[in-house]
Amino acid sequence: MSTADPGSGSPPLHFVSVAGAVVREDGRVLVIRRADNGRWEPPGGVLELSESPEAGARREVLEETGIEVEVQRLTGVYKNMARGVVALVFRCTPVGGSERTSEESAAVSWMALEEATAVMSEAHAVRLLDAFSDDAPHVRIHDGRRLTPA
Repeated sequence: MSTADPGSGSPPLHFVSVAGAVVREDGRVLVIRRADNGRWEPPGGVLELSESPEAGARREVLEETGIEVEVQRLTGVYKNMARGVVALVFRCTPVGGSERTSEESAAVSWMALEEATAVMSEAHAVRLLDAFSDDAPHVRIHDGRRLTPA
């Protein structure tokens, strides 16, 4: 997955992903069950070269869930140390659309925060918990499943 300039001797580069911690007025959060591995996560994916992080978060949420969002603020930066992926997570509010699945999402659901975090890995649950934190943004590292010490 990592790339580098051939022959440059430089280390592999990171990939950047974006995700939306989408919170309704009633406090429920938008989550997807990924089609590729069956895991529950906040909707998100790879940031395209031509877009801002906020635009990427809006696009990814819409593509995976059918929900249009307004981005409020950055709530966390998360690095998967095993895969070299840096994820930017934004707290968002829904502003339109309706729930639907996609090629990337086998299920789309609005869950209570406690319900959502109970079905997710620690590395993804903390993204939602951080979105409710007043002292965000947080910077965390993980191995794909669990948080790891800095």
